[in-house]
Amino acid sequence: MKLNSYILRSTIVAALGGLLFGFDTAVIAGTTHALSALYRLSPGMLGFTVSAALWGTIIGAMTAGIPGDKYGRRDSLRLMAILYVVSAVGCGFAWSWGALVFFRFIGGLGIGGSSVLGPMYIAEIAPAKWRGRLVGFFQFNVVFGILLAYFSNYVIGMFGLGDHEWRWKLAIAAFPAAAFLGLLFSIPRSPRWLVKKGKIAEAREVLQQTGATNYEEVLQEIVASIDAEHVQHDSLFTWKYRLPIFLAVTIGMFNQLSGINAILYYLNDIFGFAGYSKVSADLQAVAVGATNLLSTMLAMSLIDRVGRKKLLLIGSIGTMLCLAGVAGIFLTKRHEHLLLWLLIGYIAFFAFSQGAVIWVYISEVFPNRVRANGQSLGSFSHWAMNAVISGTFPPMAARSGGYPFVFFAAMMALQFVVVLLFFPETKGVSLEEMQRKLGIA
Repeated sequence: MKLNSYILRSTIVAALGGLLFGFDTAVIAGTTHALSALYRLSPGMLGFTVSAALWGTIIGAMTAGIPGDKYGRRDSLRLMAILYVVSAVGCGFAWSWGALVFFRFIGGLGIGGSSVLGPMYIAEIAPAKWRGRLVGFFQFNVVFGILLAYFSNYVIGMFGLGDHEWRWKLAIAAFPAAAFLGLLFSIPRSPRWLVKKGKIAEAREVLQQTGATNYEEVLQEIVASIDAEHVQHDSLFTWKYRLPIFLAVTIGMFNQLSGINAILYYLNDIFGFAGYSKVSADLQAVAVGATNLLSTMLAMSLIDRVGRKKLLLIGSIGTMLCLAGVAGIFLTKRHEHLLLWLLIGYIAFFAFSQGAVIWVYISEVFPNRVRANGQSLGSFSHWAMNAVISGTFPPMAARSGGYPFVFFAAMMALQFVVVLLFFPETKGVSLEEMQRKLGIA
């Protein structure tokens, strides 16, 4: 089956939530120094300021499945777009530290909700053959958003805006957020959600427009898998779903135990500790963001051929070695000139593995009837661990230097063992067949 413009347009629009997700999570890196000076923030308070958005993502991820199931994945994404707009404008015009924290929290709700609804929507509209690459496009947009944030920080920093520079860096996200909201009115609802709501004719029409030659067979398989008479009584937290729950929670936790967002959020500060100037740190961040993007593109081209499991195993080894090198630099205070290259290597291995796989994998391992809640659970584990690590990283790094990186490296060694022993391969398998493979049909 070939991809047609209908599937591509729907994927691109839904994945724009990923671009805003990436931009909003990384743009803070270029404002931490200014915010610390303006509001006289201690390392602990800076950690709270950064992690305020992350507590929003936890709530957003936990609750997104509710409107996602009731109103649909597409319509719920519109609410996330509105939250993005409100957050960007609010942060830009924040009149106090409390207001800034509040609007970052609002943005976090949008990020958390998008991380659940975007990949889920794409997974449910994509054919099995292309699902890895299409859901992976969400992650591509996340890292593209990160690169845009770093580049935007660099460009805005060149204008000499003085005390208002940080406001411009945070507020500019309102423009892509508004575009995302408008474009969401141009894509269809998920066919699997439509079947779950008994709208069989509309689901059939969507499947026809995706270009599936056997759309009637696909439709009947979806209907059978959802098992409509039991939908209202099927709970996620039952013994039969123990394996997909374990897979979703562990991949979400390990994604953050790699230290990725602690590094992305505080990238400028990390370069600052190593002796780089403010403008130089902004430029180095762009280099890291570009590496992230290129490695994600490479992973997207391979994920449906090599498979999810092999990418995770390769990435575990690569990130572990690079993190060990970063730890060595901070512990010995030597070879600082290697820091940029080790961080670029780390980002490359992360983007090639965890970054490209996480949202694809979580969207694949749950059956149709509990996918929204399962996606929320996996995203919750990701964002909860993110909030804890990002909130504690500044004081830990200030006290112990390289030891947080030692911890992250150890976690990547543990991830290798867990993936090798417990993670099944999901490439090329339909969502309905995956249920049977995991014994949860």
